[in-house]
Amino acid sequence: MYDILVIGGGAAGFYAAIHIAEATPGLKIAILERGKEVLIKVKVSGGGRCNVTHAEFDPKELVTNYPRGEKELLGPFHNYASGDTVAFFEKRGISLKIEDDGRMFPSTDSSQTIINCFTSEADRLGIKIFDRSAVQKIEPLGQGIDIQWKITTPNTSFQALKLVMATGSNPKIWDLLGQLGHTIVPPVPSLFTFNISDTRIAGIPGLSTMAEVAILKKKKATSSLESGKAEEEVLSSDGPLLITHWGMSGPAILKLSAWGARLLEEYNYRFKIRVNWVPEYHPNGLLELFMDVKKVERKTIIRTKVLDIPKRLWVNLVKAAGISDLVTWPEVTKAELQLLVDQLTNGIFQVEGKSTFKEEFVTAGGVDLKEINFKTYESKILPNLYFAGEIINVDAITGGYNFQNAWTGGFMAAQGITKALQKKDI
Repeated sequence: MYDILVIGGGAAGFYAAIHIAEATPGLKIAILERGKEVLIKVKVSGGGRCNVTHAEFDPKELVTNYPRGEKELLGPFHNYASGDTVAFFEKRGISLKIEDDGRMFPSTDSSQTIINCFTSEADRLGIKIFDRSAVQKIEPLGQGIDIQWKITTPNTSFQALKLVMATGSNPKIWDLLGQLGHTIVPPVPSLFTFNISDTRIAGIPGLSTMAEVAILKKKKATSSLESGKAEEEVLSSDGPLLITHWGMSGPAILKLSAWGARLLEEYNYRFKIRVNWVPEYHPNGLLELFMDVKKVERKTIIRTKVLDIPKRLWVNLVKAAGISDLVTWPEVTKAELQLLVDQLTNGIFQVEGKSTFKEEFVTAGGVDLKEINFKTYESKILPNLYFAGEIINVDAITGGYNFQNAWTGGFMAAQGITKALQKKDI
């Protein structure tokens, strides 16, 4: 019989187990991991560097990065947020550094630093780790507030007084929880890139620039790309946009994929976007700028990059506007410059699917938030059952926020369990 069983050897699971063991020494605690290794997502995240959290220390601002969970996380973030995460690692001799975009990484630039921290802490605190222990059955034993838990794996079974579920996006676990009475919000992908085949971005992969991007409302009847001006925007984002071999990525796109996760699933990942490559300009002001350049510049349009955008993108957009390589500024017409303005500020692109990187995979969906007490992260359906991490219907944009959800959930579940045990002792 264990005091605490943690299902899932990932970020949230280890964080919860460590905090429970520290708060109440002497408890019998075990982590069950279905795979051969623990902390796999920690290992591959951030290109192997582990984007631990984000340097946003105001809970009210921090929650705005969560398309699902914004309201529910405000209280927990007031209790435990980014600053507490930094303190946790610093207490264990691990310094974190802040990059220009606010992402925080271990100063070693190695996710192994984080993994070593967790595994050594688990060892120090006497937390047992069982790998290759996929859960086949979850059974409540008894009734009411005294429910205990029996977990069956391929090799053996375990019993525990309290159970922490930290299995991430695991359909089999969601099915088991559904059988126990929990509502599971159907999962859909979040944080993915847009597949686009278009001459305007062909041949320039790796190019990055600031842009505004908007998803256009899908109409029943497909209209031509040129009709984009009249089309309604349903979601917009800005930030760095990365052109890839298969389309578009970067924070501007990833934010849209997160906030639009359910909408884009409804669209079957086929929709149109509007891209403004020069968000600092109004179209009318940009045309005036071009007309002023026309008065003084003698070279060809294609060789004169008058805006702060990558040269190769400028060349592609000039060609897309129908302006010949040989046309000079004195020769170009106002109508041609208007077409160039349209390409720069109102480029309509057709998205034909998505690409998801397995190591950065994030899911929208999971245990319904209405069925969780966010003061303790305990189930409202079954006593002595707690949740942490992506198993619940919380997900974030890229930048360290999903890990912060894991740290906060792990801590809150640990705190809830600790208080419950103390109350029982009293």
